[in-house]
Amino acid sequence: MATTITEAFAQFKQNLEITDLQASVVSTRQERVREVVNAGLNTLDSFLTGSYARNTLISPLKEADIDIFVILESKYYYEYNNQNGGQAGLLDRLKRVLLQTYTRTPDISRNGQAVTIRFDDFMLDVVPAFNRKGGGFLIPNSITQSWLSTDPKNHVTIFADANRAHNGDFVPLIKMIKAWNRKLNRYFPSFHLEVLALAALNNVTISDFPSGVRYYFDKSRALVAGQNLDPAGYGGDVGNYLNTKQKIDDAVAKFQTAYERSLKAEDFARRGYVRDSIEVWKQIFGDHFPSYG
Repeated sequence: MATTITEAFAQFKQNLEITDLQASVVSTRQERVREVVNAGLNTLDSFLTGSYARNTLISPLKEADIDIFVILESKYYYEYNNQNGGQAGLLDRLKRVLLQTYTRTPDISRNGQAVTIRFDDFMLDVVPAFNRKGGGFLIPNSITQSWLSTDPKNHVTIFADANRAHNGDFVPLIKMIKAWNRKLNRYFPSFHLEVLALAALNNVTISDFPSGVRYYFDKSRALVAGQNLDPAGYGGDVGNYLNTKQKIDDAVAKFQTAYERSLKAEDFARRGYVRDSIEVWKQIFGDHFPSYG
């Protein structure tokens, strides 16, 4: 419950955080998974990636997925690169390693680029990778039977730098946008929304969250219709799934609706109608946003 816009957004920010206990569970669980993989395969390194590593993960944890990159020795690349469907073969081998330990886990499955372990309280994606000549990493794509270039370590640095540039408000704002996306049944991949934030909020300062999210929605209307390149320099357009005019128009319309509603919420607040403003913000962001009172 909140009686001011400032209080409402402060509570909203807090509501999106996972608890210290949950963070401790994630830490223990992912360390154990890395130990299992290290014991079953010849590895060079392993580290957390994705939204958890970039600090943009939002609650509830049960709906989240934690990403682990495991850097394997190059011999596995040469072994599976020379096989038809080798990318799927590599993922299946990783799956067999995990199944030897996690015999009672509800589900361990191969997806396009990772092996997913579905625990009762959250999901964990294990991504096998290889050091890439020239920098970054190569990961398997079993759907296209190809190797994708990426650099999640650089992603962490880029978003940490952006958060510092915005005095610590950039990451919380991204989390708020992710809550909006969850209200849309996750229409947009989370990383796409994060890349849009880098572009939309470049060379500006977030003065407060209401105007910050409104500005994000405003700028993203145009940005989402163009190319949104991987900020680490790999992987091309992260919005390439919007590959038809209809899909692009639908994406633009979602930002347009959010922008218009945020303008309405700000107008209510300026005229002193705090309850009405909070109700509109709640319409945008869903149950994570507090009610008036």
